[in-house]
Amino acid sequence: MATPSQPAITATGLRRSFGEHVVLDGIDLHVPRGTVFSLLGANGAGKTTTVKILSTLIKADGGSARVAGHDLATEPDAVRAAIGVTGQFSAVDNLLTGRENLVLMADLHRLGRSAGRRRVIELLDQFDLADAADKPASTYSGGMRRRLDLAMTLVGTPEVIFLDEPTTGLDPRSRRTMWEIIRELVRGGVTIFLTTQYLEEADELADRIALLDHGRLVAEGTAEQLKRLVPGGHVSLRFTDPEELDLATRVFPDGTRDDEALTLQVPSDGGVQTLRTLLDRVADASLEVDSLSMHTPDLDDVFLSLTGSSSPTGDPASPKVASR
Repeated sequence: MATPSQPAITATGLRRSFGEHVVLDGIDLHVPRGTVFSLLGANGAGKTTTVKILSTLIKADGGSARVAGHDLATEPDAVRAAIGVTGQFSAVDNLLTGRENLVLMADLHRLGRSAGRRRVIELLDQFDLADAADKPASTYSGGMRRRLDLAMTLVGTPEVIFLDEPTTGLDPRSRRTMWEIIRELVRGGVTIFLTTQYLEEADELADRIALLDHGRLVAEGTAEQLKRLVPGGHVSLRFTDPEELDLATRVFPDGTRDDEALTLQVPSDGGVQTLRTLLDRVADASLEVDSLSMHTPDLDDVFLSLTGSSSPTGDPASPKVASR
């Protein structure tokens, strides 16, 4: 078991090819315990391949990695005992009830009859499935099936959970329910390794985000740090008097003015010091500003700028994760 001082996941020079196609070209990872780490990338970037390697489903061609304190190459069984995987496709058995699916997982984890049944009840309550526990999973809605799928992953109380696009296809309400469940797991000390095709999801959940492009990590940081990597951030100053707009244009010659809206957009990196400097210049010039608003690039802008791709989607370079 990893100690609190150890990272949950580390990887150095991780490589993987399928035939002549290089999917991972030497990536390095460092994921602190009790955090959400999100991996974003376009179609074929290598996201699912990364998850499959770190969860021991396939082997890397090169490099090394440790998960939950265990070496991926020499201690794969210990890694498997410490992790859970919820893949893009549900592992729920439609012929069984929700309770029976969880009991099956408890038996596979050899929890024992009493301990296993207690764990099943806990998870049914935690995931708001108690009322539907004895109904066939085939009758569950998409959101209920996804909650059951994640509950099955948690039967063995994993330290690290790999979530490969866990909310794909869910409606907005079900997606936000899943977000809160993920936040609750992290508050309990679980580490989440998340791949997602929803940039908003990474922005909402992730402590750190890495962008994967053609098998290489092209950027990593918090959402705010990544947004500052691309141009387009600005502070918008709105005026009620055209003469004030003229004066502001002289004070901020690099700004972009809109005479019809009486606004001036001043380039800004979104930093506190930059804003403080701008406000000082406004005060020194005695500008009468009616309103001020800040605009920073979003993760879509970051993704487009750094990868040149239209949107992050699944990784088709290898089979999807569909098992635990």
